Amino acid sequence: MRFPRSGGILLHPTSLPGPNGIGEIGPAAFQFADWLAGAGLKIWQVLPLGPTGYGDSPYQSFSAFAGNPLLLSLDRLIQREYLTEQDLAGRPPFPEVPVDFGAVIHWKFPVLAKAAERFFERPYERTLFDSYCERNAHWLGDFAEFMAAKQPEYGEDVHLYWQFEFHRQWSALRRYCGDRGIRIMGDLPIYVAGDSADVASHPTLFRTDRVAGVPPDYFSATGQLWGNPIYRWDNLRQTGYQWWVDRFRTVLEQVDMVRLDHFRGFEAYWEVPAGSATAIDGRWVKGPGAELFDVVESRLGKLPIIAENLGVITPEVEAIRARFGYPGMSILQFAFGNDPQGPSFRPHNYPREIVAYTGTHDNDTTVGWWNSEAGAGSIRTAADIATEREFTMRYLRTDGHEIHWAFIQTLMASVADTVLVPMQDVLGLGSRARMNLPGKPDGNWQWRLPPNSLRSGDASRLRRLAEMYDR
Repeated sequence: MRFPRSGGILLHPTSLPGPNGIGEIGPAAFQFADWLAGAGLKIWQVLPLGPTGYGDSPYQSFSAFAGNPLLLSLDRLIQREYLTEQDLAGRPPFPEVPVDFGAVIHWKFPVLAKAAERFFERPYERTLFDSYCERNAHWLGDFAEFMAAKQPEYGEDVHLYWQFEFHRQWSALRRYCGDRGIRIMGDLPIYVAGDSADVASHPTLFRTDRVAGVPPDYFSATGQLWGNPIYRWDNLRQTGYQWWVDRFRTVLEQVDMVRLDHFRGFEAYWEVPAGSATAIDGRWVKGPGAELFDVVESRLGKLPIIAENLGVITPEVEAIRARFGYPGMSILQFAFGNDPQGPSFRPHNYPREIVAYTGTHDNDTTVGWWNSEAGAGSIRTAADIATEREFTMRYLRTDGHEIHWAFIQTLMASVADTVLVPMQDVLGLGSRARMNLPGKPDGNWQWRLPPNSLRSGDASRLRRLAEMYDR
């Protein structure tokens, strides 16, 4: 699929500023959409929107279908009179950055439960709610039952309401973005969490004696052990891949385009025995290949997918991507080192049908990468880093001053149809603003946009680049 030439920003909603300890789909989200429009940008990329479980990772969600109630805007609930200012009187003095997930959960869930109680006291609201529950019956009831068992202080109805309210609030934000010419790019992880409603309600579709990961890579000499259950693709095939059809349909009701995480895992995936200490002793196993996408597209039409084709990519993987016309990804931080794929990450080798990033949520920030040392977040040696920096300066014709803007301008000027920049790189932030370090079990996903960071000067600078390079 050929996407129109455009630029955008990667910023997960949890990273938005606000007083409630975590970003919300409330006023700050709408302000960010206005800032994007003012910057001449047309895409807002987010990470998976599901309720987070282990390690607070959006890639380890309690459901592949549900929304995260921690993102619910308390301001919107006050406007609807489900909450009052008094209900927020006990709010702790949350830090502006980072997100303290434990403290937020402890305070916010009881507040959201009060909103649910008041919602159900108003029978005139039930028509929309009942319609939502009926449309989502294929997953919603199982999810509510699963979550009520995990959190017995909140009944199933509370979880049903939270999902209804998430849908209502998120849909309003998406409409607002659309009215300003902004498309939302979502993120669909290939795997689900072992501790999830999906596995609990569909045990025949998963095997838990084998878990997912990847072999040794840029981030780890022993690979990445993700620990997610492996699909029983034979059983999924017998159902006509209905679970996947439902999953794609649901995510495309939330977003306009979707980054399909770990695309190579559909052709072949790295399978590791459960209980392994690392991912190094895994093996490649064939996946469903093109058949899955044939079935899904026959049911839903052409899919607006960006294929995350990083890592160990084979001709078979690229053949599937090319067959369906899904653009791949390129990371500029990987262009200057000794990665075997390095030449393909250099802008002079880009095809037009590609999504180019300065870095992703798994990378260090560009400034952090530029100032990094051996062993800090990658397997590079000191010699590797020195060679990489020298090549970067020659290629970009820079002395390293404002390296983040050198990266941004290089990509905006490239032939890549789509350019995406993490918000941290627009602000020129260092490694403390990194969103995720693969292989690190905790302390990730916590970064938030500092207050008053949406500067008009940055927006103007981005707009000039967008206009200059026809984005």
